Amino acid sequence: MAMSVHPHLIGVDVSKAELMICQAPEQPLESLDNEPKAIRRWLRTLPKGSACFAVEATNTFHLELIEQAHRRGHTVYLIDGYRLNRYRESVGGRAKTDAKDARLLWRYLSRERDDLRAWEPPAEGYRSLQQLLRRRASLVRAKIALQQSLSGLPELKRWTSNLMRQLEKIDAELQRRLRQVAQENGWSDQVNRCQAIEGIGPITAAALTMAFHRGRFRGGDAFVAFLGLDVRVRDSGTMKGRRKLTKQGDPEVRRLLHLAAMRACRTAAWAPFYQRYLERRFTRIQALTALARKLARVAFALMKNQSEYQPKLV
Repeated sequence: MAMSVHPHLIGVDVSKAELMICQAPEQPLESLDNEPKAIRRWLRTLPKGSACFAVEATNTFHLELIEQAHRRGHTVYLIDGYRLNRYRESVGGRAKTDAKDARLLWRYLSRERDDLRAWEPPAEGYRSLQQLLRRRASLVRAKIALQQSLSGLPELKRWTSNLMRQLEKIDAELQRRLRQVAQENGWSDQVNRCQAIEGIGPITAAALTMAFHRGRFRGGDAFVAFLGLDVRVRDSGTMKGRRKLTKQGDPEVRRLLHLAAMRACRTAAWAPFYQRYLERRFTRIQALTALARKLARVAFALMKNQSEYQPKLV
């Protein structure tokens, strides 16, 4: 009878400068510089494909580790920070330090691994689109902040106008780059499919296409959950808890979908959908969220089935 092989579990807490590594709860922790050469040298000490890593997602500081580990055949699990915090509370954790988090990640992996989904590298072009969308979001926020801050200074009106024109040029270049990346990766047809939906513009269409290519989604529900537009339910007995969005995934995609819903609710195609929710005493934000979720489902169906959008006849 073949012997079962237990994988080597490793919990890694990530910061900008350092990796804190736990390979077993009874062993001392290891500290490693978070830079490519140091990570490469350390990974070579592990037999290829022998380890399972639990790594907390932290901005972009974890990318070098998980990409190198995946290339060497190891299994990587990205753990959401919110979920890890909840787990810490559930086991009575009272302190949060890098060392404790590394041990907590090891413990979480040892108990929950069967229910976790292994990380896979995104499709080529995904990260480029994501970076462009995030940079454009930063540009939009800066533009709005500057307009609000400088609007009360008429003596700077000419300078402010010149500055806004320059920011608009940068925005136009970012949008051009978005179209270029989508075209280079063969995603232009799917961007056009999404853009055909009332309310969805070219930026939102690119964001939805990017999200679609991040994983193999079983259906529209999984896609909506990936976008963080699914609802977290907290009920107990006769008590009905308040419904809130999980807000997992990329917040910029959700922001763009919300803006798309604001445009769509004024169109003949989607106004009745929006009004039905208002008539059910949903707030305006809740009705827009429902519409954003509906737009995401329609976009997913079009991309999944490679079909063209058929506008509703009024």
